Amino acid sequence: MITSSELTAIVLAGGQSSRMGEDKALIQIQGIPLLQSVCSIAIACADTVYVVTPWPERYQHLLLPGCQFIPEIPSSPSSLPSHGPLVGFAQGMAQVQTDWVLLLACDLPRLRVEMLQEWIIRLDSVGDDAIAALAHHAKGWEPLCGFYHRRCLPELLNFINQGGRSFQKWLKQHPVQVLPVLEPEMLFNCNTPEDLAGN
Repeated sequence: MITSSELTAIVLAGGQSSRMGEDKALIQIQGIPLLQSVCSIAIACADTVYVVTPWPERYQHLLLPGCQFIPEIPSSPSSLPSHGPLVGFAQGMAQVQTDWVLLLACDLPRLRVEMLQEWIIRLDSVGDDAIAALAHHAKGWEPLCGFYHRRCLPELLNFINQGGRSFQKWLKQHPVQVLPVLEPEMLFNCNTPEDLAGN
């Protein structure tokens, strides 16, 4: 079984949160900011945790022991500080030393460490050609709560350099192992105040 020392976690905190109207990473659920909650779960799974964000100074006051910030760099001087999760993920992947990476969005209030650990057990049986192991649903892959193999980085950079920004389009081009979703509510993410009210 893959141990926590053989796994790196990347937490993405670069979204504009435009539908929410405030920074999702700082929204508190039961008194704990979402980013802090997700990072604590990431630390329970992986020895190394990177938080990729254009605004590390915005989150430095949070209790994120064991987490290292990777400042997200704009792809060009004229582009927005944040240019989508795929580019932020690539910038985090460039720092990774382990074969497997756990990628998490910062807005997963129902994330459960037990479910992630069930998935980690399955990584040993992932085929050598697969670039990722992810949950799948009617709308496609669940790219921001799953596992990627380090071998995906060259293809990822090539896709981005050709102008690609969609996780779904990139994943369609490569073999991906399906992870069973035993608790679909775990993949719920907060995008709007209404989502938050129901949580």
